[in-house]
Amino acid sequence: MTVILALETSTQTCSVALLCKRDEQRMLLHRSLEGPSGHAQSVFPLIDALLTEAGLTKSDLSVIAFGQGPGAFTGLRLATGVAQGIGMALGLKVLPVGSLHAVAAAVLPAKIGTIIVAALDARMDEVYLAAYLVNLNGQLTEISPPLLVPSAEVVSFVVQRSSLWVRAFKAQAHQASALESQDMLQVCAVQLIGEGWQIVPGQSGFNAASVQGTDNATEIHFHTVNQAQLPDACLIAQIASEQWQAGGGIAPEHAAPLYLRDKVAFTCAERAAGEGGNPKADKLVQAALLPMMRHDLSEVFSLECSVQSFPWTLKNFDDALAAGYEAWVLRSELGLLGFCVAMAAPDVTHILVIAVARDAQRQGYASHLLEHVSRNAKARSAEGLLLEVRPSNTDARIFYEKEGFQQIGLRKNYYPAARGQREDALILKKTFVDA
Repeated sequence: MTVILALETSTQTCSVALLCKRDEQRMLLHRSLEGPSGHAQSVFPLIDALLTEAGLTKSDLSVIAFGQGPGAFTGLRLATGVAQGIGMALGLKVLPVGSLHAVAAAVLPAKIGTIIVAALDARMDEVYLAAYLVNLNGQLTEISPPLLVPSAEVVSFVVQRSSLWVRAFKAQAHQASALESQDMLQVCAVQLIGEGWQIVPGQSGFNAASVQGTDNATEIHFHTVNQAQLPDACLIAQIASEQWQAGGGIAPEHAAPLYLRDKVAFTCAERAAGEGGNPKADKLVQAALLPMMRHDLSEVFSLECSVQSFPWTLKNFDDALAAGYEAWVLRSELGLLGFCVAMAAPDVTHILVIAVARDAQRQGYASHLLEHVSRNAKARSAEGLLLEVRPSNTDARIFYEKEGFQQIGLRKNYYPAARGQREDALILKKTFVDA
């Protein structure tokens, strides 16, 4: 029997759930506490009450799932800490589940190809936002990672990027052609869910956008589903069950919250220097960050060849996707702007390749890609990023130095060079420093 204990404390609701599965039998129990305080004192009594109701003990648990965030700082640390403590005490793995992922999962079951945009109130007139696609298995694929967005910019952010998200929708629709009618290519449904939508002004802008064909073939229809939806432990447990069945789970010492806002207060010295008040989200990059798919590879390979003297081969990229490496592309209405491929390890994330189109360089796109890889690495409790660069690539070395990378080693004769020669590689590392 699989027994999953799930914790969700990223909002003012502290909830715990117990999901027990044996063959086709399934039991889901739930307890919660409403209010802005008292979660730390209540979470273990809630867990004990669930175990008693199920007739189980902590030794019967298979894995601990927890809401990783984004959300309230104290709440995220609570769920992470409790999951780590129980996991370490019992020798169990833990499963981090994103809060926005949990909110989006409340829409399921949904039609293949549906796009779900989840929003949570981040306070300070900002929202946490992420987009997901319902895949062929009826599960969620992340197509826009969690971001902190000013509430006044949410509608324009979603409308501008929705035509790019349709690429993922159409790829899914083509793959589903044996299961679904090709009519699904004509209309892309975008479901809006989460209590963050309550503070988003100008939602009438979606009505105008919904009647416009984004690619002369597919219309986007926006629908509000539930503007009160919050993440809860039942949703966390259901997602964790899928991940556990697929072989997911990490050591408890590697568990970490997902913070999108690194700082909510300023020191006296910073205020004296003119800083202070509510820190705002950085200026949004006017491009969509999307998971790299096989239908992207011809463009990715073409961009790689245009900026590298000794580029990766098309097979290199295909092998990277097959291996499950972290791979993303940046797109705008003008086309492919850049991409990156990284290999995650428990202690460090190794950036294998990163590139930006020549006419899009020096506009912040490479930094945006690095920021996303850094955020994912931090969420896994990695200590930093690692990469190699040619000593002759002066511009790249200057860029990485500005991004906080330092040389830690040298690989002799690592790169191919002109006239059959070889060139060394500088090993650079960026070590994360807690805010």
